[in-house]
Amino acid sequence: MNNQTLFIYESSSLFNIFKEIDDYLNFKIVNLTKKEISKTNFKDYKDYLILSFKELNLPNTILIDNFPVKFPKLLEKINLEFLKKNFNEQSNIIVSKYAINTNSREMILQNQKLKLTEKEINMIIYLSNSKKPIKVNELQEKVWGYQSKLETHTVETHIHRLRKKIKEKFSDENLIVSKKDGYQISKKK
Repeated sequence: MNNQTLFIYESSSLFNIFKEIDDYLNFKIVNLTKKEISKTNFKDYKDYLILSFKELNLPNTILIDNFPVKFPKLLEKINLEFLKKNFNEQSNIIVSKYAINTNSREMILQNQKLKLTEKEINMIIYLSNSKKPIKVNELQEKVWGYQSKLETHTVETHIHRLRKKIKEKFSDENLIVSKKDGYQISKKK
């Protein structure tokens, strides 16, 4: 099961139906009462939706207002909402002063856009998620999937080309810096 959570608001019968098929769902279900909703810190949940028969004025709420509801259609709607939510969240990752859109494979600064390859995006995101420099062999393994000890200049070549693209488009020579222990995203904004 992944980290997705579906809160079912004020409907114990619907919660019980979902509970019966819990083993076949790709999300966790939680019963949510009127009393509990004000105490629930939704920021503690990485990926969630709230299913309700009443307007709640809360983000990530699926309002069920057309009756009768066919269960397969409801389940399809929930899964689609999770997919849309994940798609939108992926579309804007901030790295230094840039927005990285993984869906359109673009690096964006103000109104300028630079097309990137999937490997370039994966490399930038992997480097940005580390506080310390990343060695070439770790990038080979984590970004390219190479597990051998063979000498290869794939990482160096890609970083060289990526730096060149970034410099030409944004006049930035310092996004990816070389350290004695590997490569790192510059912390300067």
